[in-house]
Amino acid sequence: MSIILQTPRIIIREFLPEEREIYLTHFTDERVALYLPNRSRDERISIFNNALKQYAVTKTTGTWGMFNKITGEFMGSCLLRPFNEEPGIVELGYSFEHKYWGQGLATEMAVAMITHGLSDTNVTEIVAVTILENLGSQRVLEKAGLKRAANFIRNGEELAFYRQKST
Repeated sequence: MSIILQTPRIIIREFLPEEREIYLTHFTDERVALYLPNRSRDERISIFNNALKQYAVTKTTGTWGMFNKITGEFMGSCLLRPFNEEPGIVELGYSFEHKYWGQGLATEMAVAMITHGLSDTNVTEIVAVTILENLGSQRVLEKAGLKRAANFIRNGEELAFYRQKST
């Protein structure tokens, strides 16, 4: 298991194979899943298994677990992934367990993940999308330094679109 990065309150690290059920259970909370793409359990298992395989290939992109730095408790997951097959553009995504909402943790994580992504010289831009109703995540992305751009259409759904280019 590799730690990708740490913030004052969060350890972001590779998932362990035995943490699959923790990961899957996370998405069964309707509050957590409300603003996320609707995926079946099998699709989530595939995402988790692909994440484990990708750890051997790259540390810049992937899906990682977020854990409480003091207690070690699972807090959620985050990802950086190639965006729309556009070279150099990486998309940030995340979800937190409900009990961790409203504590500034998402902004803390987003700032760290943006810095991590842009530290790769092949990455020229970090982007993020949210459904239009997810105002909380939109505030997080703005606090983390991403700028609102024209809405983006993905799979027929209009999404709020945020971006930050490397400097």
